Amino acid sequence: MKMLDREENSLSLPSLTSVKSAAVMMIICGAALVLPLVIGFASAKLSATNSLQGIILAGILFPAFLLALLNTRLLIPYTLLVWAVAPELRRIADWYEGVYHSVSLLSLAPLLTGATLAIPVLKEIHKIRKSSTRIILLFSIALAYGALIGLAKNGVGSVYDLANYIVPLLLIPFFAVTHFGPKDIDRLLYAFANIAVLVAAYGIVQYLTVPPWDAFWMRHADMMSIGTPYPLEIRVFSTLNSPGPAATFLVFALVPMILERKWQGTLRWLGVLLVVVCLLTTLVRSAWLVLLVMLLVYIASSPSRGKWKTLLQLVFVAAALFWIVPKLPGAEGLVARMETLTSVQEDHSYNERLSLWTNMLPMVAGNPVGQGIGSVGQGTKLGNGGELGEYGVMDNGVIALLLTFGVLGALFFFGALGAVIKQIMVRVTRKDSLQPYSRLALAAWMGAVVSLVSDNGFPGLKGYLIWMLVGLGLSAKEITESRKKGTPHAAAQREITSR
Repeated sequence: MKMLDREENSLSLPSLTSVKSAAVMMIICGAALVLPLVIGFASAKLSATNSLQGIILAGILFPAFLLALLNTRLLIPYTLLVWAVAPELRRIADWYEGVYHSVSLLSLAPLLTGATLAIPVLKEIHKIRKSSTRIILLFSIALAYGALIGLAKNGVGSVYDLANYIVPLLLIPFFAVTHFGPKDIDRLLYAFANIAVLVAAYGIVQYLTVPPWDAFWMRHADMMSIGTPYPLEIRVFSTLNSPGPAATFLVFALVPMILERKWQGTLRWLGVLLVVVCLLTTLVRSAWLVLLVMLLVYIASSPSRGKWKTLLQLVFVAAALFWIVPKLPGAEGLVARMETLTSVQEDHSYNERLSLWTNMLPMVAGNPVGQGIGSVGQGTKLGNGGELGEYGVMDNGVIALLLTFGVLGALFFFGALGAVIKQIMVRVTRKDSLQPYSRLALAAWMGAVVSLVSDNGFPGLKGYLIWMLVGLGLSAKEITESRKKGTPHAAAQREITSR
């Protein structure tokens, strides 16, 4: 009996970690068994076109699902890659079939992949601190108001547009509950730089040769502003869906690459030059304004000894461009486009934006309730037979936000932006090893606000890039504060770090 008692006492319940690991393995095994059945069933029911798109979409989503469960730090680089290449996969699929689709299942790939951020957020939601909760609450009120108006006025288009706001904003709670130390953040920005170099390299190839799938898409997309599908006559969009998003992706990667050597990626300064050259070929002037603002904000908030080093790096990049650009094929068009930056008064696009402001402001004042989410941008395609609606193209971000959220919703939205900058500034004023990430967050916030002169960048890809850089700065602040206060949250962070 005594021996039996000793054996019973020696038995112990499995640890919580073991239970979690077993549950994760069961989920993965279940998904591995069920997913092929689901794909096979869906393929039998769907048309050949939707079947192909569905298979590609499932292949994109499955790795994101695994990373959300197993390695959340790799999830962000993977989602960045999907945002970058999904439009190109869509074009290749259309070209392969020989049919252009104005609305495609593959358009959902970045959003659905980004939505997997909710898995770690929901799992660790109890770790979110009040500073992040306040920001999330203000944005939630604005989005809830805009969604209610949008559902009433715009129907299903508002659901797609709402997802374009929510998925990027998931990055704020994601970084709040996921521990990213300095090395983790450096690896993330390093991966971001490498993806941007790949986008830039393909963009340069596109400029010189125009691959057949890109030419096929250009002939059917009816976008007159992107040039003609011939070498040296195209406004480069690379693997993205138009020159604007391509320029945005390159700019938000280029700023960290120029500022810090550890964020430059594998090719170092060669990668920087590739990104700059590709950015030139997009011919998006507003991107250069955002680039300049972000660089100046980061430099202005840097310690005195760091400013001269960064300025010298900028001089090096400018000198290299001065030497390289005149030697590029089609350099005359690139130089002529950039020269318009110094004569904006005579520029047609600039004058159109001014007239848009004067014409739309009385309309916004006459409709303070707003048009709701789904009334502006790509979401208007869903309720308009695949064609952009009345406000499908809106070249003023402030007007777009007021038109979408009305006066009341816009107050909460801009209030949330104010809460974000307040948290960033508190962190920037502290002199510690994490300050560079907070300065980068400040630069991203300022770049986002300045870019409102040309578009509303908070939904979609641009919003994802903005909240990624801002979220990194805010998460660094929260980790530091938690450790100083010795809260249970800090204990949880130390436990994660020790694993």
